Amino acid sequence: MISRRSLLKTAAVAFGAPMINRGRFSVFANSRTEYSARTLELVRRATVIDMLGLLTLDYRKLSAWEADPGRFGRADFQRLRDSGITVFHPAVGYTEGDIYTESLRDITGWNAFIAAHRPQFLRVDGSADFARAKALGRIGILIGQQNSEHFRTVEDVDRFYGLGQRVSQLTYRSNRIGGGSTDPRDRGLSEYGVAILERMNQTGMAVDISHCSDRTSLDAIEGSRRPVLVTHSNCRALVPNSGRCKTDEAIRRMAAKGGVMGVSMVRIFVRPGGRATIENVLDHIDHVTRLAGVEHAGVGSDVDLDGRDVSMHSARRLDLDGIDYAKKIYELTEGLVRRNYSSRNIELILGGNFQRALAETWSS
Repeated sequence: MISRRSLLKTAAVAFGAPMINRGRFSVFANSRTEYSARTLELVRRATVIDMLGLLTLDYRKLSAWEADPGRFGRADFQRLRDSGITVFHPAVGYTEGDIYTESLRDITGWNAFIAAHRPQFLRVDGSADFARAKALGRIGILIGQQNSEHFRTVEDVDRFYGLGQRVSQLTYRSNRIGGGSTDPRDRGLSEYGVAILERMNQTGMAVDISHCSDRTSLDAIEGSRRPVLVTHSNCRALVPNSGRCKTDEAIRRMAAKGGVMGVSMVRIFVRPGGRATIENVLDHIDHVTRLAGVEHAGVGSDVDLDGRDVSMHSARRLDLDGIDYAKKIYELTEGLVRRNYSSRNIELILGGNFQRALAETWSS
């Protein structure tokens, strides 16, 4: 059993930071932000999965890393490690032009990047890879797409699975498969969409409905034989006018099928107006756990370690108030501790729930 003294010593050594009074620590260089010993131990112990976690929202930088792997340096890797995130799901949504070719290029680029940095990264192909990434100190990359329009035929599901894709969001906007969250007609899952859903179930590719319309979401949940995921969304009960947020009915039905909802840290999906902080993110987690059970809440931040306002030079405010996104997992964990979640339940929210749902999806 780890003693409190050894834990504090380990935390100070691991993060290269001095101990702070009353068992609190500053774990980031040049930062006065302090975290409890319990928070540090939980992040250290957990397999943290960000189900919409971006290595960077600066896509020029990402393209440069993929084209010339040597441009991704030790400091870049260390910054990702210091975030506390074990596995990133850095999916993007191609919606214009030749979507098949763009999606193929994206997945090929990730495979090349991972292959060039094998001591640091691990492609997550199956449930055992979560534990492998954690044990080896590597960063797991879970390859996915935020639009399934690259599936020109049902056979393309098998092809992209063979390339390493393990998660696919059915729609970003309306497509052949079904309706998107901005679809005014909300036509639901199409006949072709039903065929894609069935092939994804057969192949073992996880179904994501984050951007799907209400009817398409419910159709997918009802039609799937495996858990359906909401990798990055929030609760419409708390943000009533957002079609991107999920209804209580969808959350309940998703949970009944064994699915998990990753709560986003994007301002407009966290609070409809006014100041938005990590406390408001925690409100969404509280809502999911009260509605469906703690086994169905997770993290899908939908942001990198710099924030959307910085990375995307956004004219519209998208970041939360008072948060450094490089520390978002520590901020979230500290908040869950404040709200009296048990250590076991915090570990489930940080990654255990998605790990279980994906294992069920990927099993033969």
